[in-house]
Amino acid sequence: MLQRGEGVFAWDVEGKRYFDFLSAYSALNQGHCHPRLVDAAREQIGKLTLTSRAFYNDLLGEACQYLAETFNYDKSLLMNSGAEAVETAIKLARRWAYDVKGIDENQAIILAANGNFHGRTTGIISFSTEEASKDGFGPLMPGFKVIEYGNLEQLEEELKNPNVAGYLVEPIQGEAGVIVPPAGYLKAVEALCKANNVLFIADEIQTGLGRTGRMLCIDHEDARADIIILGKALSGGMMPVSAVLADDSVMLTIKPGEHGSTFGGNPLAAKIAIEAVKIIQDENLAENADRMGFLFREELKKMNIPYVSAIRGKGLLNAIDIDPAKSDRTAYQICLELMEAGLLAKQTHDVTIRFAPPLILTEPQLMEACGLIEKVLRA
Repeated sequence: MLQRGEGVFAWDVEGKRYFDFLSAYSALNQGHCHPRLVDAAREQIGKLTLTSRAFYNDLLGEACQYLAETFNYDKSLLMNSGAEAVETAIKLARRWAYDVKGIDENQAIILAANGNFHGRTTGIISFSTEEASKDGFGPLMPGFKVIEYGNLEQLEEELKNPNVAGYLVEPIQGEAGVIVPPAGYLKAVEALCKANNVLFIADEIQTGLGRTGRMLCIDHEDARADIIILGKALSGGMMPVSAVLADDSVMLTIKPGEHGSTFGGNPLAAKIAIEAVKIIQDENLAENADRMGFLFREELKKMNIPYVSAIRGKGLLNAIDIDPAKSDRTAYQICLELMEAGLLAKQTHDVTIRFAPPLILTEPQLMEACGLIEKVLRA
């Protein structure tokens, strides 16, 4: 049971310290309780925290403009959870499909990739391929089709359907086990979507904001999506904050009063979102993630653990696979042993362990953590 956090560390109720190599699923890119975020939150809590969208507040416009300019889009729309932002992107794609592309009402199709994880709402689970996410929660929503992640030939074939409105995809699939697509995939997705008048929707909730060594993961291939979805680290771990970014041709298809949220864009969230992104820029956290991630993967390779069958990732979003034929320990058991040794990580899909520390990680801290990991893997 965790009680306190600071930087790359968390402490339990008994005072034991742990390296946090999960970062609340990448929501803590800036580390636990970053002083600038704490100060920003304290300052705003004493001023104004909520007005509802019936009124303007002095920070909503500033935050929306700052995010739009930072990521080079015309508009940004603030929501709360990542799942809300995904649902918002789906609504935008559907409205665009009917008003701009000319698809017949209620016929729009959103493509998604197998192995996806975009949230747990009833809409999102309708195109999940994870049985635990959707079994027992039906009936599922129509209007989605799942294709193979990384398969450009299948995507090209599906895009020929004139009713396809958008392709929603994670640049790297986190929950699936840090699955990195083939080189050039994201740039090719952009080109195929553009050629077929389909929206490229990039879910950067986990991969964005410096996590993979760039501000956006799609920046690795100089790709540009029609809709970007941000969340997690947009909050710095302080409170739920998410955002959807798009140009006017997409964003303005939804008119005032047609979509919103009681807490979306509240002054406290807006203040925190601005500061969270500024910290990533001011402290060069994307660049640090790139360097530390490369060093981390190199250190894992040097360990030469016989039952580690794969090491992969970008920046500080990384994973290893455990070969069950060569080890009598599951990924879950190893994660428990890592916790006992003082490092928090999480298994996914039985054989994979994901490592995603805060982006403020220093080289000495990384080397100490690698020592703990190696000790456990060799046990």
